[in-house]
Amino acid sequence: MVDYEFVYAFSKQILNLHDSIRWVGVANKFGVLVNVEQRQDLHPLLSEEENEEYASATVTRQKTRTKFEPKVGKLVYAAARYQKLNRATIPINDDYYLLISFDIELKDFDDLIMEKILPLVIKEKASFKDGEQG
Repeated sequence: MVDYEFVYAFSKQILNLHDSIRWVGVANKFGVLVNVEQRQDLHPLLSEEENEEYASATVTRQKTRTKFEPKVGKLVYAAARYQKLNRATIPINDDYYLLISFDIELKDFDDLIMEKILPLVIKEKASFKDGEQG
């Protein structure tokens, strides 16, 4: 069982890393959102149900990428730029994924992911494993 207090605190920490982070979700390996946080006063582009559908599709897509890992290496993150926002999927471990959306005005989310978000994910990775034991 996941430690929901830890996931809540982790999600808040990620959200507070940069002003351009709009939305943070933690999904389990089945694509179910365990926790969601969004910037205060944000007008969400998707409903809760649409975010659930997005999480499920994203995790499914991520799992199809793993068959190429022996040749290209493990995925660090996957990103997409849309007209209204940027999104990234960051595997935390084999059982959890961090889903993030950024304001479209943020041009270089690679720096933000690599320098601020990924170090926090790496630091807290073991806590996600501990939380699975029940």
